Amino acid sequence: MSNELLSPAQMSEADRLTIAAGAIDGIGLMRRAGEAVAAVVLARYPTAMRVHVLCGPGNNGGDGYVVALILAGSSVATTVWASGMPRRESDAALAAAECPIKPRPLSEFAAEAGSIVVDALYGAGLSKPLSGDAARAVDIATDLHLPVVAIDLPSGVSGDSGKVLGKALDADVTVTFARKKHGHLLLPGRERCGEIVLADIGIGDDIIARLQPRTSENKPANWLRRFPVPAVDAHKYKRGHVGVFSGGPSATGAARLSALAAARSGAGAVTVLSPGNAMQVNAAHLTSIMLRKTDDVADIVAFVGERRPSAFVLGPGFGVGERTRTFGLALLASGQPQDASARIDGLVFDADAITSFREAPDVLFEAAHRQDAPALVMTPHDGEFARLFPDIAGDITSSKLDKARAAAARANTIIVYKGADTVIAAPDGWAAVNANGAAWLATAGSGDVLSGITAGLLAQGMPAFEAACAAVWIHAEAGSRSGPGLIAEDLPLALLPVLHELVEARQKVPVG
Repeated sequence: MSNELLSPAQMSEADRLTIAAGAIDGIGLMRRAGEAVAAVVLARYPTAMRVHVLCGPGNNGGDGYVVALILAGSSVATTVWASGMPRRESDAALAAAECPIKPRPLSEFAAEAGSIVVDALYGAGLSKPLSGDAARAVDIATDLHLPVVAIDLPSGVSGDSGKVLGKALDADVTVTFARKKHGHLLLPGRERCGEIVLADIGIGDDIIARLQPRTSENKPANWLRRFPVPAVDAHKYKRGHVGVFSGGPSATGAARLSALAAARSGAGAVTVLSPGNAMQVNAAHLTSIMLRKTDDVADIVAFVGERRPSAFVLGPGFGVGERTRTFGLALLASGQPQDASARIDGLVFDADAITSFREAPDVLFEAAHRQDAPALVMTPHDGEFARLFPDIAGDITSSKLDKARAAAARANTIIVYKGADTVIAAPDGWAAVNANGAAWLATAGSGDVLSGITAGLLAQGMPAFEAACAAVWIHAEAGSRSGPGLIAEDLPLALLPVLHELVEARQKVPVG
């Protein structure tokens, strides 16, 4: 499927395998890539007075020479600026030899208003900051506000991490090949790419499958087959029961947001588990959501035995400290009861539940590693992630994707590393990067809603990784569609049209 994301190393291997298979050679792939980029330039900028093609010495530059050849043949005024000549007898050298335009040194680069830039300097494989002539060219294009069409990735953006290495071009369009790369979706690279055009240059799905990629863009196609749709004979407890722990009298709102989101996402029953001193406050604001006094672990055990909840949310507004740790460890120690109807399918730890273990993270990780522990999803933002995984968070050489994977493996949990480029990672190394979010979701209580959606899907039997991926996408989609003025209270209701579309799509998916 085209949702897979590749690292630059994997993309190089895909090129190699394609060439080795004999269907097309290296210069053939380069010509197809250049043709795809040239088609975008001609379609998007038909009135450009001049096109400046900036060519590096490697394969990205080779693609640029093909672009220049095609543009010149289409009567477009084209100038080629080279940062160095390709290695002799390489595919890039062949492309340069075929190009009728004599390259000028990048050190002399100059441009004019009304022209555009084709960035064929370094692409996804760059591993060090831009400097010298390349950095100067970025400054010129930026100062003149020239439209940029980037080949593969804007030069200066890491294809592995999305980090800007020193400085980078801001592309209006980025044309990439076969599959998107990690840096297309991870920030800040995603902001530098503009519109991403994915071009087919003849690298087949069978070649991509041989790479065994374990990262994807988070889209419904990845998890729609597992998305829960109630059976005809469903009743409320068949649709799952979620318990959401509430904080004290002055901190009850977060739990209610989470509970309402769990109900909206399809859980048949939701109970707010409230300390005794907050019962009246919660009762005044709840209608379809049930309420139960829960002051200690004995109350949790009684609730599990009597009401058979299948998922819990712990953390939103609950408070930081020993009580939170005790409740969290009790839930993780719930095990697999002899009565299968009392099985807990999953737990969601957010906010205070994460922070409460900052002084003793190994205690949490050990509990989550127990063979009989329920599946655990943790949803940290940057600060919470750093409290629980300070060494991983502090590794400046790692990408957000790398960090989420490392944390998931250490904690034996699904990690939802939140942000505009939320990464969902599983202990076995599978990961997804979300790309449909919007700044409107940066509002207090938004994360509480995400926790509730996740628990609602877990309660309906969706596997933990897929449930987390679906929850992140649904939450982001609802926020994006809502737009300006969005507050967290709007989100549960904003889920409805998104859920309707998913259910309709799910019903069209063939069984099996």
